[in-house]
Amino acid sequence: MAREIYSDLLAFVAIARERSFTRAAARLGVSQSALSHRIRAFEAELGVRLLTRSTRSVSVSEAGEWLLQSVAPQFEGIEEELKAVAELRDRPAGTIRITTSDHAADTLLWPRLAEALSGYPEIRVEVVVDYGLTDIVAERFDMGIRLGDELSRDMTAVRIGPDVRFAIVGAPAYLARRPLPAKPQDLADHECINLRLPTHGGLYAWELRKGEQRLNVRVEGQLVLNGVYQILNAALAGLGLAYVPEDMVRPHLAEGRLRRVLDDWCPTFPGYHLYFQSHRQSSRAMAVLIEALRYRA
Repeated sequence: MAREIYSDLLAFVAIARERSFTRAAARLGVSQSALSHRIRAFEAELGVRLLTRSTRSVSVSEAGEWLLQSVAPQFEGIEEELKAVAELRDRPAGTIRITTSDHAADTLLWPRLAEALSGYPEIRVEVVVDYGLTDIVAERFDMGIRLGDELSRDMTAVRIGPDVRFAIVGAPAYLARRPLPAKPQDLADHECINLRLPTHGGLYAWELRKGEQRLNVRVEGQLVLNGVYQILNAALAGLGLAYVPEDMVRPHLAEGRLRRVLDDWCPTFPGYHLYFQSHRQSSRAMAVLIEALRYRA
């Protein structure tokens, strides 16, 4: 009986986290129909509805939310203890989940991971690229990467890269068709390529600074994209102005494929930082990656 209850709870937690029977079934390695049958039987045994189902989504009921908040941390504790036991082996091992942006992944993560992982074949790394301000605890990531070191109190930040300056750029063909912007307000007269932020469902406001002046400029244009490399390609194609990390455009500026505008308004941000829970005991595998990624000027 105890094993059945454990399996029922594990199935419920998976569905509640994924908000999907399909994704939860794939994660648990069972069929969707078997998972649905198990949950219905579990609800019947408890006499309460844990999940609210519709044709498009799955949500957690009040009783389900209470159960999730009570049970999920205990499962996480068990998983952490099992990881700790695994770390008693001779070599660092285990799976590390990291959330990051594509720019940080390409410029910092891949080059250093390639070297670090070659010496530790039993460490596995899962990298998820997105631009949301991901809650690494809720989404069950071990670490995240973002610009700057302004994090919540329960997080530790480790610098992994130099400061990052941004640039506003456009193709010469595009800029030939319009007056060059002399101040941020002039961006209203230009096609600007927007970046979609998945966490809030909104568009990124260009953060501009000149001396003590700071502006968050909402720009408009025909294109909305969800990655800086796609935005760069659109700018190269003459489809508008782009606001991207400076290191991405240096070769194109040197070759004349792009031109800078509003250079005196483009700020420098504290470099990329790796962040993780402060109170969590780092596994040996995490320690290996932290040292491999740590910035050394």
